Amino acid sequence: FVKLTAGADAALERKIALLSITFSTIALLIAGLLGEMALRKHGVPLPILALAAGIILFLVAIRDTIQQFVLEPSEAVDTQIASPTLKTAINPLAFPVIVTPYGIAALIVFLAFAPDIQGQLMIGAMVLVIMLLNFLAMIFARKLLAWLGIVLAIVGAVLGVVQVALGLQIISNSLKALGVS
Repeated sequence: FVKLTAGADAALERKIALLSITFSTIALLIAGLLGEMALRKHGVPLPILALAAGIILFLVAIRDTIQQFVLEPSEAVDTQIASPTLKTAINPLAFPVIVTPYGIAALIVFLAFAPDIQGQLMIGAMVLVIMLLNFLAMIFARKLLAWLGIVLAIVGAVLGVVQVALGLQIISNSLKALGVS
């Protein structure tokens, strides 16, 4: 968010943050509902869906984890947007930064595993809480980075490794559920 809004004033940053969160929340809820309905309609078994989600999570996490350790001097110039606009909120911020392919897959898996409408509403409420936390993180991003930049980089590296392991665990559990291993 900080890189994508470099050069924007505080008011534009807030507008970009609010628009990106609003669009992301609506997109996630629609994608989750459509995905879960499509699974039921086509009879896709939950272990197959979980396997797909695990593979996506693993691939993205391994890429991101390795990318953290690649030092490229021109990277800062390449990732900044010269003059951010409200379009920044939709692409690239909402898609693919906030709403990721593995995030959509995870949401569909959770909705598919929910036993009833109450469970699905609880998952929807959790999505809303996560989006609120994302919004607050964007609003306070510059202050947070000033105080916690190094700590957040270390935590990011640790969480990257955990995501790789989680992806592998989901793949392993799915294969066991399918009777493969």
